Amino acid sequence: MTVQAEWIEQSRSAIEERLEYLRSCLTNQQPTLAGTRSNSALGQLIQRFGLTPFETDVLVAAAGLELDTSFAKLVASVHNTPRATLTVGLALSCFTQPHWSAFATCGVLRQGRLIRLSGETSGLADSLLHLEEAVLHYLNGVATDPAGFDVRLRPYVRPLRPAPTPATLQPAAEAFVRAWAEQSPDGRRRKPHLLGADAITLHSLAAGASAALDRYMVAVDVAALPSDRAHLLDLVELLERDCLLFDTAILFDTNGCDAPEKRLTAQWLASRVRTLAAFVGDCFTGSGDVGVVQIAVPRPSRQELETAWRDALGPAAVAQLNGQLAAVIEQFRLSPSMLDAAASEALASADGEEDKLANHVWDACRRRSRGGLDDIAHRVESHATWSSLVLPQPQTEILQSLLFSVRHRHRVRDEWGFERSSSRGAGTTALFYGPSGSGKTLASAVIANELQLDLYRIDLSAAVSKFVGETEKNLRRIFDSAESSGAVLLFDEADALFGKRSEVQSSHDRYANIEVSYLLQRLESYRGLAILTTNLRTAIDNAFLRRIQYVVAFPFPPAAERARIWRCAFPPAAPLDPSVDFERLSQLAVAGGNIANIALDAAYRAAAKGGAISMRHLLDAARAECAKIEKPLAEAEVRGWI
Repeated sequence: MTVQAEWIEQSRSAIEERLEYLRSCLTNQQPTLAGTRSNSALGQLIQRFGLTPFETDVLVAAAGLELDTSFAKLVASVHNTPRATLTVGLALSCFTQPHWSAFATCGVLRQGRLIRLSGETSGLADSLLHLEEAVLHYLNGVATDPAGFDVRLRPYVRPLRPAPTPATLQPAAEAFVRAWAEQSPDGRRRKPHLLGADAITLHSLAAGASAALDRYMVAVDVAALPSDRAHLLDLVELLERDCLLFDTAILFDTNGCDAPEKRLTAQWLASRVRTLAAFVGDCFTGSGDVGVVQIAVPRPSRQELETAWRDALGPAAVAQLNGQLAAVIEQFRLSPSMLDAAASEALASADGEEDKLANHVWDACRRRSRGGLDDIAHRVESHATWSSLVLPQPQTEILQSLLFSVRHRHRVRDEWGFERSSSRGAGTTALFYGPSGSGKTLASAVIANELQLDLYRIDLSAAVSKFVGETEKNLRRIFDSAESSGAVLLFDEADALFGKRSEVQSSHDRYANIEVSYLLQRLESYRGLAILTTNLRTAIDNAFLRRIQYVVAFPFPPAAERARIWRCAFPPAAPLDPSVDFERLSQLAVAGGNIANIALDAAYRAAAKGGAISMRHLLDAARAECAKIEKPLAEAEVRGWI
């Protein structure tokens, strides 16, 4: 017999023994009861909830109505009704050691959400007793882990998987376990609050510490919980009940709780929840909450990461990387489970091709570290290269310097000591400004491709919210999700937030300035590259410009550069009619983005007619594009096209 089958058998036997005892109670016989088996579901439920013998009888009787037809018929006969119902009055009159407190709203049966009452309008004694479904499945021995959580909780909880704890995190894990062993002044268990490392590391550490105590752990996103206090209390009571049933601890994730009401919710949870719980996020920083123990969690050292990679890849594979492992460690911050998965994926993809292993490792890390960015930002897929970008030499040189700063950040800041002598954060921030279509997004794609990193476009105008705290919440999600990969972040329409600061004449002005300060702070601390774009440089406050390392102007292209852009607009495989004249096309005064649109439209027109792309197709496409952007098409601009 398997362990699971044995558990089910013991749990059902314990229920049957208790029901036999209750039959004696209901038929006025002399009841005898042996001790409930501690290795059964009923025995563990009695211990975890601290049930009295009478409360246990009520619970088992309610379960008996569902599990045993003969017991249900007996209850119906006692009530002299065709339908088996268990009332408060019947329990008080028939079961031994009765007490009214068992049915109080603050009692363990009702507040612990083990039973519910109905039909109370005719008096408490006539109220019907119902067993909660999750409790029934537990008593029957068929639900033993968080998969059996109440269906109402499933949108808010997710199980966490423990991972091996690195040596540098062992002191934090031990402090975590000690905090649970202590009690706060009000007699409740203390709640560890993990700070410092990335969210994935914190989750893994908490789950590992919980597993060391033979407990499951589930994560709850506090920002997603309802704000309505009655609904919230209902969920918390269900959560506490199921955590006690399944011997599970709770990790409340407060990332994203920037709004004041969400911070209050997190602090209310810290004071309200009585089961084993912990927190991650910064909602308690400096708040002095009683019973919350802050634990600083250091990030894994480079040496530990290198050891982890060597263990995951093997010494032979590491030797094939030709020293490129240092670049991988510097760029990507992966949890132990993500690191192992990336290593396995890279080895499988390389399939013995030694010269390509480094690229496969890098690409596997890119995919594994995307986190939740794909849910909140648009990943820009582009194969653009330097040859696709047409810019004056000064702008090209600034972009090259930008690349150098990202590629050699570790050597300059860490090895050469500039980290200690500079007041700037580790991040690199650039501002691209110029008219629409002048190449700002294209240049961002070129840089991301040169760095072999993902490019994510974030629309700041959509991220900015009129509701207090929502903007910071949106920005926090973006930066937290991007932190593990150091992806290139492209913030469109930066002037939506970085406009000229105004005098604080209202609460709206004050919160707008707070949002700007928050974004600047996250830009400086973000270890990747963040690019802000705007059409007008004058829309950006000079105080903000001083915090940005690289400012690149994207001018409207003159005729000579427009000719180069036209040449780049057509792929090598595109069929061009001999009549296509790039010098004449450059007469049209439009930006590079418009040129790309015209070339694509002309290609569709030519494909529809089954011929090569001609000047006639380009003229028709140019007229359509100019009409779209409301630009008058001068005769001189298209003279000689056909």
